[in-house]
Amino acid sequence: MKELTQENAPVLEALEKLKQMRIVPFDVPGHKRGRGNKILTDFLGEKCLSVDVNSMKPLDNLCHPVSVIRDAEDLAAKAFGAEHAFFMVGGTTSSVQAMILTVCKRGDKIILPRNVHRSVINAMILCGAVPVYINPQMDKMLGISLGMGIADVKKAILENPDAKAVFVNNPTYYGICSNLKEIIKTAHAGNMFVLADEAHGTHFYFSDKLPTAAMRAGADMAAVSLHKSGGSLTQSSMLFINDKISEGYVRQIINLTQTTSGSYLLMASLDISRRNLALSGRKVIDSVIDLVEYARGEINNIGDYYAYSREKINGDSIYDFDITKLSVYTRSIGLAGIEVYDLLRDEYDIQTEFGDLANLLAYVSIGDRPRDMERLVSALSEIRRIYKKDSSGMLEAEYISPKVVLPPQDAFYTDREEAVLLDESVGRICTEFVMCYPPGIPILAPGELVTAQVLEYIHYAMEKGCQMTGPEDMKLKHLNVMAEK
Repeated sequence: MKELTQENAPVLEALEKLKQMRIVPFDVPGHKRGRGNKILTDFLGEKCLSVDVNSMKPLDNLCHPVSVIRDAEDLAAKAFGAEHAFFMVGGTTSSVQAMILTVCKRGDKIILPRNVHRSVINAMILCGAVPVYINPQMDKMLGISLGMGIADVKKAILENPDAKAVFVNNPTYYGICSNLKEIIKTAHAGNMFVLADEAHGTHFYFSDKLPTAAMRAGADMAAVSLHKSGGSLTQSSMLFINDKISEGYVRQIINLTQTTSGSYLLMASLDISRRNLALSGRKVIDSVIDLVEYARGEINNIGDYYAYSREKINGDSIYDFDITKLSVYTRSIGLAGIEVYDLLRDEYDIQTEFGDLANLLAYVSIGDRPRDMERLVSALSEIRRIYKKDSSGMLEAEYISPKVVLPPQDAFYTDREEAVLLDESVGRICTEFVMCYPPGIPILAPGELVTAQVLEYIHYAMEKGCQMTGPEDMKLKHLNVMAEK
């Protein structure tokens, strides 16, 4: 048998062979290669439906891979500089949760920034881990959370020597990176694992012009969203580990929650995207960098907008910056980022990634074209000309330090819960999530105290058009809190 190289795509190759075998399907899925659902086949295409198949011997099994999936994962591990890779079909949410469930059990502490994705806190609800939050520093003007300062990480480790792990965003949604190598060195000196959420960092592995990638820096585990900047299908992700983590145990953890009916469409997309990145990623990522740098300059020349970049680096809480991130400060034109986001979509047919109370993020990756960037720049210029207004009176964004009263699991599963009017929840302990999505970073999480400042932020965000997700009452007129004794 010939040795596999990065030019191979084992899952793709196995599916191509399957198509040539003309097998009669007496297994699931029930659409039987699309014949049983004509409308779906017409919409997605026969090529797609013909490979929407179930696990079988020639195609291996995601829960216990021993052949083509195993080969594809091995190639991915080599491409990303890891000891082992796992194909994940539940999004990077499932990858993040697998990391935390691997290293933490009930009562175990984990050190992490508060501006984590909801999947992190969900994992703590599932396993009973206790968060030790490092409050990220704040850029007062931009109104965004930054990375973790080294002094703050060292202090948390010193005060919590029994913590099992340190969790790092690499990068944040806005492109900000902490001093990853120093955090890893410090955590390992304290016998703690380092887990990296690289949902937005796939491209770091294929360019020397970007911040350090977690596995190359020595992290123990990293969750990577290939579907975000790597070109694979939505919901496909990879989890990477180093040689200090048991591959077999991680597989057991993954199989606690991941489907036994892994989608071959998702797995094939991971396999193909890994091959594309391994063979031509550096060239493609260079073109993305050039495209964003051009757009950043053009946007800054419009006036009032501020598309920020490496000039924000301060050597600590902003140790590095992902220059592929087109993050734009909008408050100077008197509009919240979410308002510019809505105008771009509703008036100019441009869908950006998200807007918050002061910023807009246009996500640029391997599929973008120069003419699309020109259209975005032109639309932003026109929005400034038509909609600019006085920015006084806008809420000053600032980091709201959470007051954690209970571990997330204890609050979420409490049998002492009641729903109260949102405006009457101040001083109560929240038992559910409230967040703007995207990016899905909780404003309130289970176990945290509701304060007047938090309530003001929620009302202002709703008024500006942010979509609030998480609570049981989807209109957020009521909030679930701990019942008073």
